[in-house]
Amino acid sequence: MSRTNFDQLLQAGCHFGHLKRKWNPAMAQYIYTERNGIHIIDLHKTVVKIDEAADALKQIAKSGKKILFVATKKQTKDIIADKATSVNMPYVIERWPGGMLTNFPTIRKAVKKMANIDKLMQDGTFSNLSKRELLQITRQRAKLEKNLGSIADLTRLPSALFVVDVLKEQIAVREANRLGIPVFGIVDTNSDPNNIDFIIPANDDAKDSVEIILTACCNAINEGLEERKVEKADEKAADAQADAEAEEVKPKRAARKPRKAADAPAEAPVEEAPVAEEAAPAVEEAAE
Repeated sequence: MSRTNFDQLLQAGCHFGHLKRKWNPAMAQYIYTERNGIHIIDLHKTVVKIDEAADALKQIAKSGKKILFVATKKQTKDIIADKATSVNMPYVIERWPGGMLTNFPTIRKAVKKMANIDKLMQDGTFSNLSKRELLQITRQRAKLEKNLGSIADLTRLPSALFVVDVLKEQIAVREANRLGIPVFGIVDTNSDPNNIDFIIPANDDAKDSVEIILTACCNAINEGLEERKVEKADEKAADAQADAEAEEVKPKRAARKPRKAADAPAEAPVEEAPVAEEAAPAVEEAAE
């Protein structure tokens, strides 16, 4: 069963593309027609592509890997933040920090710096600073929180990238392509789909359009996370059962009792050789 249908996408305005003069010829296969100078996206293909992307995202989440959501458009920031937070995934809704993927260790240093500032604030180290120094550090902390706070839990490179507008976020797409990270993208008629691994042809400007697609994808991610929890619980139960069976099969050894001196077997007496009796005949033979 499809996660969306034609009527839902039509009502959300997913079929509206850009002006005909702004189109990208690579998107021709996903365009149904042109009306009043605006391209109309084929929503039947959109439904199929949403299902393909959702299934792939579900498998990634089921394997315990992270998916980074990227959308810096003003009208989609809140949607991305809500949906990504609901499935406990990192997201970027402010300016994309250049080199975030290709220079990931430097980004991690900035995140650690933010954590160190929090630690120093809690242990009272900043109480001895002047007001000016404290204000500077507070402003620096706020800036780091705004740009990197949503990826504080991202300790390693994400396994996938979900981009709302691939044309606007082309730097993020290039970095992901360079590192071989699969890219899921909502692609409008003015964008190039060649660098996107999982294409979702739809309107990337309308809030309702983005929300309905993200809802379907995040529901799939949530399903993958739930299945992972169930599998872990089953594995834990199976391991516990195997250990219990092993303990039952293991033979029980009787405790050894210490030997008493009376129970110890008596040693056989050592017979002494009759040295004197054997020596006498030898002496007599020598005298003769």
